[in-house]
Amino acid sequence: MSAADIQSPAVSVVMPVYNAAPFLETSIGCVLAQTFSDWELILVNDGSSDGSVEKIRGIRERHPEARIRLLDDGRNDGAAAARNKGIRAAGGRYLAFLDADDLWLPGKLDHQVRFMEETGAAFSCTAYEFGDTKGKGTGRIVHAKPCLTYKKALTRTIVFTSTVMLDLHQLSREQVQMPECPSEDTALWWQLMREGSICRGLDEVLTIYRRSAGTLSSDKREAVRRIWYLYRQREHLNPLHAAVCLAGWAVRATLRRL
Repeated sequence: MSAADIQSPAVSVVMPVYNAAPFLETSIGCVLAQTFSDWELILVNDGSSDGSVEKIRGIRERHPEARIRLLDDGRNDGAAAARNKGIRAAGGRYLAFLDADDLWLPGKLDHQVRFMEETGAAFSCTAYEFGDTKGKGTGRIVHAKPCLTYKKALTRTIVFTSTVMLDLHQLSREQVQMPECPSEDTALWWQLMREGSICRGLDEVLTIYRRSAGTLSSDKREAVRRIWYLYRQREHLNPLHAAVCLAGWAVRATLRRL
């Protein structure tokens, strides 16, 4: 089966939006620029107060042919709830995520859908490159492992949300709902792998991870607190096992950012 044979829309792209107005032209623009055109983009406003909704409406007016949907219930429930609203609304076979400040290369969906078809993967990710505050690649690349299992994933938080694609013919909507906890995306990836899914890695750089000063991911102490929470409260690792995993995670995370 080729990508063109998948029932429309083949891919539902979920983007949570919280005060992301400065980034929306480029993040939505990189979806519009995809060489694979059989997609819908579901933007979920999470209580923005910076004009994000008006920006989205303006982009939709300029691109009436594009399947851009806006979900806005006026609530601010956090990233996990926003993504889950988008997941529940998704109509595509494949589910992809794009954060509002990240960027995709034009072939991202095309290459990853083909990869999913060829491998039969239910869960995949790609390599990505760190970008500066303007979204320009820095040359620092995180490679995707061919097969990432639960045991390996505990010390390698390399599955970056904006690179993930899930097959909703193999995974249920309930299985892919993100839990309400710190680092909800990593918690979901570990949960899927713990339940038997293998994350298949397409080692092509197809995403730019924009690193913005002041984000939670750039706060080292907050990152350690969150990963420890996941080990102890979500994965129920004993203190020694959690400490060993944390040490492996810290070394690899540091090397990725050098």
